[in-house]
Amino acid sequence: MASLGSQPKLPWIKTPCIGSLPLSRIAGCNILLKLENLQPSGSFKARGIGNYMTRAVESAVGAVHFYCSSAGNAGLACATAALSLGLPATIAVPTSTTDFMKRQLLEKGAQIHQVGANWAEADAYLRQELLAKDPTGVYVPPFDHPLVWDGAATIIDELRDQVDVPIDGIVCCVGGGGLVNGLMQGVESLPWSDGKPKVIAVETIGAHSLHASVQAKEHVTLPKITSIATSLGAIRVSEQTWKWSQSPTMESMVVSDADAAMSCVRFANDARILVEASCGATLAVAYRGDLRNILGQGLSDEEWSRKNVVLVVCGGTNMDLDMLEAYKKKYASQSSIKVEVGSSNTGEEETPISQPDQHLVERRKDDTWAGVDGKEVVLRSRL
Repeated sequence: MASLGSQPKLPWIKTPCIGSLPLSRIAGCNILLKLENLQPSGSFKARGIGNYMTRAVESAVGAVHFYCSSAGNAGLACATAALSLGLPATIAVPTSTTDFMKRQLLEKGAQIHQVGANWAEADAYLRQELLAKDPTGVYVPPFDHPLVWDGAATIIDELRDQVDVPIDGIVCCVGGGGLVNGLMQGVESLPWSDGKPKVIAVETIGAHSLHASVQAKEHVTLPKITSIATSLGAIRVSEQTWKWSQSPTMESMVVSDADAAMSCVRFANDARILVEASCGATLAVAYRGDLRNILGQGLSDEEWSRKNVVLVVCGGTNMDLDMLEAYKKKYASQSSIKVEVGSSNTGEEETPISQPDQHLVERRKDDTWAGVDGKEVVLRSRL
């Protein structure tokens, strides 16, 4: 019989939230990074998937075998949680899933079935051909379930404890909608003395099922996924995501594959952190200068410089140095996001970035940075 001990270890952790001077200089405001890439599974999915699976084991009356369909990170979160719970997991992935991602799933002890051109087709196969034939099977929804959203909502609880300044905006990427549903749930359920932060939901063109719905003013389904950000590969967002998109607290936008890819390259140089293209979409909003258009219209430079925006570094493990180098070669000429001179090891000439506004540099000379509180890096004052 599956069961948890009296004090089970949760399959996710409280992640740091740190300030980023490079991104703050580029965006012109204070940028904070919520480092979900540090989760045990490598992405924010550990929260929602882990919460769902932990609850499933608590309520189980017999053996449990977990089944999850995923373009990558949800499956990896499921496999990681199953490993920590000592239970088996089977993951169905679409044919677009890379060998790199499949190796990671196998290393976690998961069984893999690769089928279908997209997540929806892989999910249908999982339910009809695998789950239906296993009496011990427990389906793990990758994004569309309240328990998954509850897990993602814990990000907001942590941000409230970690950030001692008003939060004006929170930026995240959107695939099926599990992350943004949790963030919106957290934002809308809590009081904010300085006003609710705006939640900016970002997709890549070709995986823009939410933005397509917003533009059409109805919940629509994409014919297929054409973006390199395969982790965002849901041809239709959850019904709850569509409902949240109609809230004035939420803003939908899209970026190109090239900008998402080059944001990954630039972030590796700026933060020494590898993230996949889905996370690059979030970062691109800061690198391209979109934040001020959304959150700072009508503000002076000084007023905008004091705004605080959290980027959810959702992580994602479908990235290595070779992929990063391939992105640079393919997309550098297609993107406005450039890499600093001297940062390349390819011998190719790079385009220099523009210098930050002088008042931002001067103002930050006396910035106060927090120490470390346990494992948490806490911001004690404005950047």
